[in-house]
Amino acid sequence: MRTSVEARTIWICSFLIMAAGLFTLYSASYDNLRVKGQVFYDQLGCAVFALAVMFVLSRINYRAFYDAAYPLYFISVLLLVFVLVAGRSALGATRWFNVAGISFQPSELSKIAVILMLGRYFSKRNPKLSFDIRSSFYALGRDLLYPFFLVLLSLVFIFKQPDLGTAILVYGIFLVMLFASGLDWKPFACLLGVSVLMVPLAWSFLLKSYQKDRLLVFLNPNIDPLGAGYTIIQSRIAIGSGQLFGKGWLAGTQNQLNFLPERHTDFIFAVIGEEWGFVGAALLLGCYFMLIYTSILVAGRIKDKFGYLVAVGIVSILALQVVINMSMTMGLSPVVGITLPLISYGRTSFLVFAIMIGFLLNLCHQRRSTL
Repeated sequence: MRTSVEARTIWICSFLIMAAGLFTLYSASYDNLRVKGQVFYDQLGCAVFALAVMFVLSRINYRAFYDAAYPLYFISVLLLVFVLVAGRSALGATRWFNVAGISFQPSELSKIAVILMLGRYFSKRNPKLSFDIRSSFYALGRDLLYPFFLVLLSLVFIFKQPDLGTAILVYGIFLVMLFASGLDWKPFACLLGVSVLMVPLAWSFLLKSYQKDRLLVFLNPNIDPLGAGYTIIQSRIAIGSGQLFGKGWLAGTQNQLNFLPERHTDFIFAVIGEEWGFVGAALLLGCYFMLIYTSILVAGRIKDKFGYLVAVGIVSILALQVVINMSMTMGLSPVVGITLPLISYGRTSFLVFAIMIGFLLNLCHQRRSTL
């Protein structure tokens, strides 16, 4: 009974989030001079297909993901290389290529590919890194350096696109799954410390000028109100003007008068805040909370380590994207180009999250099993 309740909760929350996204996307696109209304119908078809994908994946043996983990990962890396060579550029980034007239974004596929790869790798190992002098260099390479190198392959090509937001997410997945695999907290804390110390190096040598501008604008959007700070200023105005109950569907001024750029993708939460107000935004956040909380319960019930680790990775990236997207639209974090799961426009992102949720639904049907 418990598993059926969990599965039902995931289905209901996913459907409500998708429906809210479609209503919002219609409002954000039907009078949008740049994207027209076609994105709504694209997303609607994608949502129907995504529900079918979720149903099919919920019924197959989830261990099939184990067998596909390494091949899918290496395919994702090859696609990341291919998009840099023959991809389509837009807004200063080369992240897409067309397959039969359909745009495809390999960096989105890399999220689930990295999760499955790390889940399979760590499922056969318990990291033994510690400050004990008896710890060998072999253990360091096996438990940390080798999986980090595999993740680094994806990170480098994602960062070259450039796609700072997805690169941060993929590295975050690595850290969370490394800790969930059983790594002692002391070496994990050291790894976090080293990551923080690398930030100044990344600022000096890795970040492009416009990425630095976004980070500086986070500290003070008014330093460039008509340039890098324009979108975040308009987003905050939209969310604030929604007040408690919002201005109503199709009645948001920042949205309908085209003051808010990228409102169908990264900044779609600003449309929700303006048209639905605090109450509508809170209800959406509640759906996300129930989806994430129920997924955590599912992950905690699974005894198979591969299933557990993949579930942890999925919950982590879902929670990270929700928090980062909402916070950046409110000016609480830098703008890093992160979409709102199952809400923002984007076929690849939508289907990848459908695959992830299908995996969680599959786990709901599994009985307790030994490792």
